[in-house]
Amino acid sequence: MNKPLRVAVLIETDDSWGRSVVAAIAAYAQQHHWRLLIAPRDDQHRLRLPRKWQGDGVLVSLRDRSMVNHVQRSGLPAVDVSIMMPKSTWLGRVATDDAARASIAFEHFRSKRLENFACYAPAIGRYPVARANAFRDLVTTAGFACDVFAQRGETQGWEVDHDHVVEWLAELPRPLAVFAADPYPARQLAEICDLNGIAVPDDVAILSGDNDDLLCSVSSPHLSSIQLACNRIGTEAAKLLTTLMSGGEVPDQPLLIPPLHVNARQSTDVLAIEDPEIVGILRYMADNIQHALSVADVLKKFPISRRSLEQKFRQLLNRSPAEQIRQLRMAHVCHLLRETDLTITEIAFRTGFKSSSSLTQQVTRHLQTSPSAIRAESRQ
Repeated sequence: MNKPLRVAVLIETDDSWGRSVVAAIAAYAQQHHWRLLIAPRDDQHRLRLPRKWQGDGVLVSLRDRSMVNHVQRSGLPAVDVSIMMPKSTWLGRVATDDAARASIAFEHFRSKRLENFACYAPAIGRYPVARANAFRDLVTTAGFACDVFAQRGETQGWEVDHDHVVEWLAELPRPLAVFAADPYPARQLAEICDLNGIAVPDDVAILSGDNDDLLCSVSSPHLSSIQLACNRIGTEAAKLLTTLMSGGEVPDQPLLIPPLHVNARQSTDVLAIEDPEIVGILRYMADNIQHALSVADVLKKFPISRRSLEQKFRQLLNRSPAEQIRQLRMAHVCHLLRETDLTITEIAFRTGFKSSSSLTQQVTRHLQTSPSAIRAESRQ
C-alpha cells in the first residue's frame, strides 16, 4: 500500500473565503488519502511549516515576501491560491480571475444604471493591487471615470484616517458606485459613511469583491458581494499539487477561476433613475415580488396607463414591465435556492409559480440552468 502523502495548508481560515477553500482541499484530501497539516504556526503566530515536519507538498496563500522565502526554502512542490505575489512564478498558481470579477461588478452596477464609479482598496495585506486596477481599467475602457482610494495619506489599513476617506468621497459625483476590494474594506467604508451621514446605497452604493457570510450580513446595511468559486479554487489547487508532487512541471500561466454571481443585498439596492413615479413602481415591484405579481397589479396600484408604463420602462430600463417582474422573480428564486433549505416546490409557491415543474421550466428557459444546479453550485 502506498504511503499517504503529507500536505501542509498555509491558508488563513479567519474568513469565509479561506474556510471554503480549505474545506474543498480537505474533501479532495479525504478522497486521495492525504494527511493534511492545516494552518501550522510558529512562535510568532505566523503560518509556517514546522521544522521537524516531513511533507510532500504545500498549498499556500502567499501574502508577503517572508512567506514566499519560507515556502521556497522548503524545496517542496507548492501551489499558491491568491497570487498576491505575482512575481512568484516558481510554484503553481490557482486563483480568482480579477478581470472576470471586475466585469461582474461593473455589470451589476450598470444594471442599477449607475454611471459614477470608484474603487476603495486601502492597503491591508489581504489582496493584491491588481484587484483594484482590474476594476478601474475595465471601467475606464467602457468610457467612465474611476478614482481609486489605495494610497492616500501615510496611514493605511485598519488605521486609515476617516477624514481622508470622507474628503475623497466628497470629491466624487453621486450617486457613486464603489467597488471595495473585499469584505473588510467594504464594511469599513459602510461604517465611515454611516458615521458621516452619507446614505448607503442612495448616495454611495457599495459592492464587496468577495463574500464573507458574517461581515456582509452584520454590516448596516447588509453588503452586496461577489460570490467566488472557492470550492473550485481549492479543488483545482489540490489537483495541480498532485501533478507537481508526481514530478510534473509548473505551468507557465496561472489557472484563473471566474466568480459565480453577485449576492445582491441592501448596499446596492438603488436605481439611478430621476423619474420618481418609475422609482416608486420599481420599489413596489421589488417589495412584492414574493407574491404572484403582475403588470395588472401595478396598474391598479399606480395612476398610470399601460401605454405610458410600457414607454417609460423601455426608455429608462430598455425592457418591459413584464420583463422587469420576471427578472426580479428569477433573482428571488435564486436567492431562496442559495440561502434557504426550502424545497423547490415550496419555493415555487412562495414566488408565484403554480408548481415546481413550472418554476423549473422558467428557470431553465431564462437562466440556462436548473434550480437543482443553482442550489448545488451554492452548496459547493
